[in-house]
Amino acid sequence: MLSIAVCDDDAADLRQVRGLLAEYFRARPELEGRACLFPSAGALLEAVRQRGGFDLYLLDVVMPGMDGIQAGLALRAGGDGGEVIYLTTSRDYAVDSYEVDAFFYILKPVEREKLFRVLDRAAEKLCRRAAEGILVRTPGGPRRLLLERILYAERVKSAVRYYCTDGAVDTTTLRGSFHEAVAPLLADRRFAPCGVSFAFNLRRVKGVDARFVLLDTGARVAVPRRAAPALKRAWGAYWLEEERQAGAGRKGDPGRI
Repeated sequence: MLSIAVCDDDAADLRQVRGLLAEYFRARPELEGRACLFPSAGALLEAVRQRGGFDLYLLDVVMPGMDGIQAGLALRAGGDGGEVIYLTTSRDYAVDSYEVDAFFYILKPVEREKLFRVLDRAAEKLCRRAAEGILVRTPGGPRRLLLERILYAERVKSAVRYYCTDGAVDTTTLRGSFHEAVAPLLADRRFAPCGVSFAFNLRRVKGVDARFVLLDTGARVAVPRRAAPALKRAWGAYWLEEERQAGAGRKGDPGRI
C-alpha cells in the first residue's frame, strides 16, 4: 500500500491530481494506493507530525505562507525519506528542488502520461526498497524482517533486539559478536554501527547529540558518548551521498528539469 500526500492550495489542481491518481491505480491493479489531500504545507506537516510520514509527496511549489520547497526541506529536516515530486507552473524553482532531493519536477498543467511515467518509476523504487529484508533466528523460528521497517538493532544481554516500526523482535542467543550478527544490516549503506551494541537505520535518524539518537518516530535512544560522534559523521555522510547520487541522476536524465 503506497501512501501518497498531495499538497496544493489550488482546489481545482488538487481535484485534478486526485482524479489522475485514482485513474492511475485503476490502470495498475497490481498496486494499491491511498492519497490524502492537503490545502496547505502547514496542514501537511501537522498530519505528518501526528500520524507519521508518507511514501510519496506531490507538492505544489508556489503556495501562500510556507511554499513547497520549504515544506520539503522541513520534511527532510525531520528525517522523512519519502519521495517528493514537485508540481508547479514555473521552471524557476527547479534548482531549489535539488536541495530537497526531489524525485522529479513536473510542470503544470499536469499531463496524464507524464505523471503516470513518473509514478511508475517512483512506485518501482519504493516497492524495491520495501521488499529488501534479512532473515533472523528467533526463539519461535526464522523470521524475515524488512530493512525499511527496522529502526535500529541493539545487543540486549546475549541476543540482538531489532526495534521495528511494528514492534521489537529478539533473536536467539548470539554465537559470535554483535557486529557479526548484524552484518547483513551493515552490508546495506543505510545502516551504520554505533559502538559495539547498536546499529541504526540512518534513514530513520532525525538527529544525533552527545548522548542520544533521535528517531523520526519521536523515540530517543541513549547511546555511549564515545560512539555518538562517529554515528553523527556517518549520518551526515549518508545524506550527502544521497544528494550526490540524486544530483547525478538528474544530470543524466533528459526528462528532468
